[in-house]
Amino acid sequence: MSRTLVLGVGNILLQDEGVGVRVVEHLKEYYTLPEEVQVLDGGTMGLGLLSYLDGVDRLLVIDAVDAGRPPGTVVRLTDGEIPAFLGRKLSPHQIGLADLLSVAQLRDLMPRRVVLIGVQPDSLEVGLELSPTVGGQMPLIVETVLKEMSTWGHTVERRDHPAPGIGPR
Repeated sequence: MSRTLVLGVGNILLQDEGVGVRVVEHLKEYYTLPEEVQVLDGGTMGLGLLSYLDGVDRLLVIDAVDAGRPPGTVVRLTDGEIPAFLGRKLSPHQIGLADLLSVAQLRDLMPRRVVLIGVQPDSLEVGLELSPTVGGQMPLIVETVLKEMSTWGHTVERRDHPAPGIGPR
């Protein structure tokens, strides 16, 4: 079975910059995922994530991106489209993500399919909560991620109750 990595990246200390991490937290809390799908909070680890790509066929990254769109806009980027958007840096971790994908390609660790679900941030101010604009888009962002996983053949089930030991801070 093909392995899939769902990777949320970003800095949760800078409001909307942490949207990728917030999405993977939500997935872990409210969904049961098949064993071939790994959901990972990549935070700002950059090249430290390289080992997680070993054996991964599909990579789904969730991140804040400057797509030049209105705040809260959700974009889906694939393969060759991704480097152009990572060139418009919102924060230092994006340099790490671009480097991660480049090094993965050099080391023959690049997944055969890479999709980035990006969200145009509204606020990058210091704060632990997403802005109301981006926070209000969480259902759409999660739905977009689940739809992508479904097109890859993964069945994801919503839990009736949050997973034990996982919950709001």
